[in-house]
Amino acid sequence: MLASPPSASAARALFASVVLIASCGLVYELVAGALASYLLGNSVTWFSLVIGAYLSAMGVGSWLSQHIERNLVARFVEIEIAVAVIGGFSAPILYAGFALTPSFRPLLFVVVGLVGIGVGLELPLLLRVLERHTPFKALVARALFLDYIGAFAASVAFPLVLVPQLGLLRSSLALGLVNAAVALWTTFLFDLPEAVATRLRLLASAAIVALACGLAGASAFEARMDQSLYDDPVAYAERTPYQRLVVTHDGDDTRLYLDGNLQFSSLDEYRYHEALVHPSLLWHASPRRVLVLGGGDGLAVREVLKHGSVESVDLVDLDPAMTALFAGRYQTLNGGSLSDPRVHVDNADAMRFLEAGDTRWDTVIIDFPDPNDYSLGKLYTTHFYRLLRARLAPGATVAVQATSPYYAAQAYWCIVHTLDASGFETRPYQQWVPAFGMWGFVLASVEPLGEPRSFPPGVRSLDAASLPALFAMPPDTERPEAPVNRLDNQALVRLYEEDWRSMGAR
Repeated sequence: MLASPPSASAARALFASVVLIASCGLVYELVAGALASYLLGNSVTWFSLVIGAYLSAMGVGSWLSQHIERNLVARFVEIEIAVAVIGGFSAPILYAGFALTPSFRPLLFVVVGLVGIGVGLELPLLLRVLERHTPFKALVARALFLDYIGAFAASVAFPLVLVPQLGLLRSSLALGLVNAAVALWTTFLFDLPEAVATRLRLLASAAIVALACGLAGASAFEARMDQSLYDDPVAYAERTPYQRLVVTHDGDDTRLYLDGNLQFSSLDEYRYHEALVHPSLLWHASPRRVLVLGGGDGLAVREVLKHGSVESVDLVDLDPAMTALFAGRYQTLNGGSLSDPRVHVDNADAMRFLEAGDTRWDTVIIDFPDPNDYSLGKLYTTHFYRLLRARLAPGATVAVQATSPYYAAQAYWCIVHTLDASGFETRPYQQWVPAFGMWGFVLASVEPLGEPRSFPPGVRSLDAASLPALFAMPPDTERPEAPVNRLDNQALVRLYEEDWRSMGAR
């Protein structure tokens, strides 16, 4: 128990601490949810599970606080130090766990549980420390108000400041430093026994030193963990506000990964991009205005520019870091397509882009990543395709990257059915890409298609003789029953997960 109530200045400092520890606690939760989403996909599922586990653990911590009877200030400082260390190192621990062990999911919930219990202990202990200074009614109101303000501040700072400026690893370490500083600060607010104060200050200082060292070494640690995730040497890595970009390089093979998922290998990407782009352009009489959605690497744009009739290309990709990377450092892969005067790059959300303006395009190439979470799944819905349909010129053609009809058959045919339900006539087709296996696409139009034109120069994997074979779907990819993907059900994301989970179990 406290020997005497806290002074007015100590009480004010402790109330200020509520804002800081609430901010730290929420950031740890957001870091865990974001890391789980990046590493495991399906952001809604993993954010929901992490939040549920974290809140439950906080409840356990609050319940356990009743069993702490003596030396409340010392116990509060000890818990702050524990939360600082576990929460601060949570992102490095989870990242290393994913890279080095097969037990990432249990580790995730252990870390979330420990941090949640610690955070759940903090506020009840702080209220009991302050109850001899402030009337209970005012104490609860003020503490909860400051707790919610701290949580709000963290929720704003996390996406707008912390992740863009520090990244996930440095964010958790930086907030751990804040927690440890609060612990050290608290030891100077009370007249603690000298031996207790010295012990707590040494512990808090050690935590600050450890977290500062972790922060200083975060870049090197992240590089080592990145390398352990990939077979080839990592040549470039960047965490953007939207995704993690990693480029590996081994001899003639350059590979791009987004959030750990392979996007292309330079050895065979031409097979993918030629199949994606050329059928839709060949089936248009004279495509002049072309829209490319996704494809910030410029590889699809490279193929579009092989057609002499093309006068302008609008490339819409959400991530400016992606388009900058492939307009600069890796422009040789796309032949400098993003610097062509006919190409205009818009870094925007594709759905918002279609909702604005009134431009109409002759051909649209849709090269989004696979629909492994709901933010991507919305770009494969009837809502999105109807927005697109309204922006097509007469006789327009559309090509859609549609996952693998072999590895993800339900997801592939769900995309086809969704295009059908959106008023398009569809022609499913596929191409063999060594890095991926059989990969699927959909050629779509509002009006019936005529005969294709001849191929332009420079196409390596297709010609007039092989073109019909693209549209001959093998018997083991026959159309199964699949729902239409709508904005309010996002059935496609679930089917995609089921397909790849069942393929992994074979």
